[in-house]
Amino acid sequence: MAGEPARMGILTAVPGAAPTAEAPGPGEHRLGLDGRRDAVLLVPPGLAAGAAAPLIVMLHGAGGAAGQGLDILRGEAGRIGALLLAPDSRAGTWDVIVGDYGPDVAFIDRALAWVYERFAVDPDRLAVAGFSDGASYALCLGLTNGEAFSHILAFAPGFAAPTRAVGAPRIYICHGRDDRVLPIDRCSRRLVPRLEAHGYPVTYREFDGGHTVPPERAAEALALLEARGPSPGRG
Repeated sequence: MAGEPARMGILTAVPGAAPTAEAPGPGEHRLGLDGRRDAVLLVPPGLAAGAAAPLIVMLHGAGGAAGQGLDILRGEAGRIGALLLAPDSRAGTWDVIVGDYGPDVAFIDRALAWVYERFAVDPDRLAVAGFSDGASYALCLGLTNGEAFSHILAFAPGFAAPTRAVGAPRIYICHGRDDRVLPIDRCSRRLVPRLEAHGYPVTYREFDGGHTVPPERAAEALALLEARGPSPGRG
């Protein structure tokens, strides 16, 4: 059962001063935390032992699985030398979208603890990202845990429902003008002004297209993570 922090959407795992377990080598690795719905870690080639690496937690859309998250960011994560962690949701989508926080928060916490035991992670380049339902959940978790995540990368989100607002993560949002799954007028065009009104630095991009993530938008999002600079704003 999920504990009280998980039921509030709060993650408790934190990067350690130094890894305490042997790290796997480059490539894809299933964490072995669940036999049915697990998590996959993509380790980039050339990662120096002990060097603090960027980490991206990538959340899939409704009905998806870890592989969808990996496929969206695989190339760009490798380009910047980032660890890419892609968990499966416990059910068909993320917990708060169909009910309350709890099981998915607890599982993501376990997956993060697994990574932190084996890799040094740069806290200034620690992002939660997602597509569709996963983008909504990335905003939920990222805002609730804004003291932990430096960046939130949301590709076609529907909403944000944090249980608290802490920290000041930089936010990247993009959305297709012709999205018929999560229409832009009801979603990002309402969401972005609310985030900006609360003082969050938001980079917002609209593009010609539907419910998808164009490669150039994924590249721009990860470039923002890599640069650690100020938000470029709207465009």
